[in-house]
Amino acid sequence: MNAHVSLSSGFVNGDVSFWYRSSGVPSPGPRLDGDLQADVAIVGAGYTGLWTAYYLKQAQPSLNVVVLEKDFAGFGASGRNGGWLTGDLAGSHQRYARTHGVEGARRLQREMYASIDEVIQVCEKEGIDADVVKGGVVNVARTPSQAARLRASVSAARAWGIEEADLRLVDPAERLRVAGAVAASWSPHCARVQPAKLVRGLARAVRELGVTVYERTPVTEIAPGLAVTPFGTVRARHVLRATEGFTSRLKGLRRQWLPMNSSLIVTEPLPASFWETVGWAGSELLGDMAHYYMYAQRTADDRIAFGGRGRPYLYGSRVDARGHTHEQTVEALWRLLIDFFPAAASSSVAHAWSGVLGVPRDWCSTVHVDPATGLGWAGGYTGHGVTTANLAGRTMRDLVLGERTALTELPWVGRRVRAWEPEPLRWLGVHAMYRLYRVADHRERSMADTSVLARMADLITGH
Repeated sequence: MNAHVSLSSGFVNGDVSFWYRSSGVPSPGPRLDGDLQADVAIVGAGYTGLWTAYYLKQAQPSLNVVVLEKDFAGFGASGRNGGWLTGDLAGSHQRYARTHGVEGARRLQREMYASIDEVIQVCEKEGIDADVVKGGVVNVARTPSQAARLRASVSAARAWGIEEADLRLVDPAERLRVAGAVAASWSPHCARVQPAKLVRGLARAVRELGVTVYERTPVTEIAPGLAVTPFGTVRARHVLRATEGFTSRLKGLRRQWLPMNSSLIVTEPLPASFWETVGWAGSELLGDMAHYYMYAQRTADDRIAFGGRGRPYLYGSRVDARGHTHEQTVEALWRLLIDFFPAAASSSVAHAWSGVLGVPRDWCSTVHVDPATGLGWAGGYTGHGVTTANLAGRTMRDLVLGERTALTELPWVGRRVRAWEPEPLRWLGVHAMYRLYRVADHRERSMADTSVLARMADLITGH
């Protein structure tokens, strides 16, 4: 490991994520043992699958709902993410507006904002202590070109019903004093969560409602009325796919959503003097306007969890299941962290890990249930899944029950996009995109406008 990176004596790389460190990585529960009949079979015990099960049983307690999980509930992105319960749309306002008009995109945005409070309310109702604090989010710009993009994004947001109270420009020294920041924005629509506590608490609540969660039960194939596993086949009227970044492992779905890697490091606890120096007085989330962006939170025990892109994509849509992170990624994240916060240089890295998120070809999330076949899915959250999964769960509930509601009329319902290109084209495209982003960020240090290289990267991948 590079000498410039300070690692704690108990440094851990992988082992799913830091979020399980205090409680220990869960031991998977009982697996499926033979064929089974159910009303609804849900594949994947992350946020999407568990929220869907939760709302279905709340709405219709007599339903026989089972969840099938290849490892343990919360093994995937739901137990590894950056802990952003954000109101940011998982997709493009413009693309949703093309099919449902401006008002359709505005309705989806309003539902995203409302979903933050919905998650918080369920946590209170179900006694889920997930370190939730609705402290808002600060986005900073550290170059003139980033500042121009930040101002443009705030101005453009007004067209989508995002008012001054929802998002505004602020003095970069007003909140979270980031070294080199020249502009900043602020939104109250974001809450910090401890991801593993949220998903494990939700799994407990679902089981208490009478849902059976079969762990150590990988689903190898999904078909109308069937979820096939090595240990038996579940037959159900509705089979719902909630596998996000792991979707590529299912038969026939390798090119459906691209599994994009994201990595995080977390520091040792920092003293009160550090938080006073940087002005991180609350539980605000922090992001930036770089193309090769970062995201961070102040944890409940006063650490910085700091994330970004490492090796963004593995050839053939492979995934590294245990979260091991390449040492060059750890080094890069640490360098960026202390570049943002020089006063953190006296700390050290306690844990590093990675996970995958699902990226559709048009970078817009979808939810769908086919009334003819009973097959359904939700995902493609592009890194905004903590909040979007809750909205997906409530929407899938209405679709499964055959109810026409305000949720089922949202523009992401039934959205279909083409598959990603076959290899080696998608590997070349994704790696070209992020290489161009890195070079663009470097060039923009002395530019007032967005680099043409970043625009080329967007064009290559449809971002």
